[in-house]
Amino acid sequence: MIKKKFNEDLRGKDIEFEMLNQKYKAIRFYQAKMTLDVMLVDDIEKQGIINIPFAHLPKATKKILKPN
Repeated sequence: MIKKKFNEDLRGKDIEFEMLNQKYKAIRFYQAKMTLDVMLVDDIEKQGIINIPFAHLPKATKKILKPN
């Protein structure tokens, strides 16, 4: 059988990671496109939402998401 691809909402899981000295919070994972919507969180205020490819994420974050 064909496995259906899905979009997973990650707001309730509070997944945060750091890349290039910037802190990000995971919002939504798109399994069909293998991308992740993240919110750039600054210490002062929330900056905005951007889309990051799954391959660019830190290894520890990839283990949490487990796309298979």
